[in-house]
Amino acid sequence: METKIDARGMACPKPVILTKKAMDNGRKGEEICVLVDNTIAVENLRKLAASQKADYKFRKKGEKEYEVILTVQQETDEAKVQETVELENCSIKTGKKTVVVLSSDKMGEGEEKLGKILIKGFVYALTQLEQLPSAVLFYNSGAFLSCEDSPVLEDLKLLEEEGVEICTCGTCLEFYGLKEKLAVGNVVNMYQIVQTQAQADLILKP
Repeated sequence: METKIDARGMACPKPVILTKKAMDNGRKGEEICVLVDNTIAVENLRKLAASQKADYKFRKKGEKEYEVILTVQQETDEAKVQETVELENCSIKTGKKTVVVLSSDKMGEGEEKLGKILIKGFVYALTQLEQLPSAVLFYNSGAFLSCEDSPVLEDLKLLEEEGVEICTCGTCLEFYGLKEKLAVGNVVNMYQIVQTQAQADLILKP
């Protein structure tokens, strides 16, 4: 049996996340065939295969086309259920309160275009975490991300539906003329921003 995933044109980490989901739902011996268009994705899939103890092979099909095949080596469904129970009994989920802080509409320094691609991938990756953050805070130019025409708007709405607080600085919205364009979450003041961070067990800031 073979599952095919066409991940060409997808930014990191989508190819890995889609493949991991297919592996989790697959049966032992099933092949997951993934098409990607860059060597970084190929390498990331190799690392995924190693972490899952899956067989891995790839071949170059064209100038920017690679086929990666991972063969699922997981246990049977019954064993997976038993493993889940054991993990739950060991309290793997810590229940830590994580707050994500986004103070820019791009990630890191350097090329603006690259930074905006990275922030889009970062927000998408948040939606795939087993334990979602309790809140995402937006201030300074990060306020653009929670407003109309934001490239991450759908992912933020998904997070909100799952109970994550989406909070944007009111002063920042007013400064950038975005007050009427907020498309997800609530408007907060600086005291609320500080209080939310002070009460967090872990703060993530890309």
